[in-house]
This record gives sequence, structure tokens and C-alpha cells, in this order.
Amino acid sequence: MGFAEFSSPAGLQGLEAHLTHVSYIEGYTPSQADVAVFKALPSAPNAATYPHTARWYKHIQSYEAEHATLPGDASKAYTEYGPSTSAAAPAAAAADEDDDLDLFGSDDEVDEEAEALKAKRVAEYQAKKANKPKTIAKSLVTLDIKPWDDETDMAALEAAVRSIEKPGLLWGLSKLVPIGFGIKKLQMSVVVEDELVSVDELQEEIAEFDDYVQSSDVAAMAKL
Repeated sequence: MGFAEFSSPAGLQGLEAHLTHVSYIEGYTPSQADVAVFKALPSAPNAATYPHTARWYKHIQSYEAEHATLPGDASKAYTEYGPSTSAAAPAAAAADEDDDLDLFGSDDEVDEEAEALKAKRVAEYQAKKANKPKTIAKSLVTLDIKPWDDETDMAALEAAVRSIEKPGLLWGLSKLVPIGFGIKKLQMSVVVEDELVSVDELQEEIAEFDDYVQSSDVAAMAKL
């Protein structure tokens, strides 16, 4: 005859009676029968009133991510399962032999299983996150490099600056910008990897070309 509506005490009492001597709705492993009944329950049963049903509910809830993959017929309604099934008879016979047998084990055992499943999923997430390619932070920097005077060889100045090579450093375009009295500054763009190249240290290296360079300033900086 199957289970009654679980919105009434009679329905929950029928489920409690069924689960008193069996671990699952049908058979000896979780199946679509458990999924159908689990989904039909409006909420978690009161453990004080329905202890066996509450344990079963918590156990099946730990498989929630795998519900679709459990064996059985997913099209059957929960009313097609219940105490009238043939699986209940051998379970009742086993109960006569040992009324104290608790096929669910203690609440602590169910908690341990749920925690183990949770820990497994966390470990899988962490492993996936660790294998994800790391984004390399880069900056586009515009440098203003000032010469000593209008007689400074600007081509030689630029060649000296471009001679600075290191991992994470890529020189870009350049141009001469008038700043007055016939003097022009060299404006250069450069892309740097933030973890590999310090812009301050780069400016210190440029300043070492003191035959050409008076000073340098960061005119602009943008993250890429």
C-alpha cells in the first residue's frame, strides 16, 4: 500500500515503523527509493519523536550530491514504497532475533561519515584551486628620463636605458618630448611583472648612467 502523506503524523509514524529494523527504504545500500522518500519529506524529522527516521534522513542527506547517480528507478513516486514491500518481511524477522540491533549505528558514526565526505570535497576543491594557473600581475609604466642638457646624446641615452635587461621587463615605445631651452626628455614605456621587477630599483639602475641621465620620474602607471 506504500507510505502515506508525510504531512500527517500517521505518515511519519509509518516511516518510523518501517525504519525501526532496516537501514534503507529498500535493500542494503542507498537507492532511488531513499531519494524519493527523502524528497517527499517537508523537513528533517524531529529526532526526539522519530529517532530512526531522523538518523536515516541525516544519512541520506550526506549523499545529496550523488542522489542522481544512486541505483534504482528515479521515476517511481515515494508512495510506491513502504511497509508492504517484500523487503520489510526479512527485516522484521531479523528484528525478532535481536531487538537491540541498530543498523544505523550511533549519531556520532553518521556525523563522522558526513564529516569525512565534507573533508574529501574540501580537499578536492583545494587541489583544483592549487592546479589553476596563477594570474601574473603586470604594470604598464611610463618613465620620463631627463638628460643633463641640450648637448646630451639622446640616442646613446636611450640605448643605455634599453641595455637594462632582466626577467619580467619589456621595453616599449619611446619618444622625445621638449621641456624647454632646447632640452628634450626621453619618454619610454615599459611593461614589468610586479613580482619580478621593482620600478624604484629600475630607476636606480637608470640613474647609474650619469653621463647622460640627470633624473627619472614615473609619469604614469597602470595595472594590466
